[in-house]
Amino acid sequence: MRKQRSRRRAAFTLLEVLLVLIILVIIGGIVTVNFVGIQKGAQDDTARTQLNNIKSGIKLYQLQVGTLPSSLEGLREKPNDIADPTRWKGPYFDEDIPADPWGNDYKYAPSGTGFELRSAGADGQEGSEDDVVVTSGTV
Repeated sequence: MRKQRSRRRAAFTLLEVLLVLIILVIIGGIVTVNFVGIQKGAQDDTARTQLNNIKSGIKLYQLQVGTLPSSLEGLREKPNDIADPTRWKGPYFDEDIPADPWGNDYKYAPSGTGFELRSAGADGQEGSEDDVVVTSGTV
């Protein structure tokens, strides 16, 4: 009778290692694609939230002073161009006006009794499809 010994494998084969690496690369690609989409959505949401906070300050300014500020600086410091400076009860924004999530300044454009607040978005170009815009009529 012959005695058989069981052979134990001491290491992985090259094929097994390559298969694991391929699986890890695929999983990494899926995670990266999903993360980029989530990050873009979060940046858009942050910009919209910041714009709505600035909008609230502008609305309060408009209510108390009777006109729109000529610039966003009027929310932080009393402007010189107010007809009745005693009506300014600011500051209407507690901290400095932040930059958008992509590091660009927000754009403010008053017109008549309304206004538009805009972030140029990730590409930094105004008027492109990734802009985030809040007007005096939107929430």
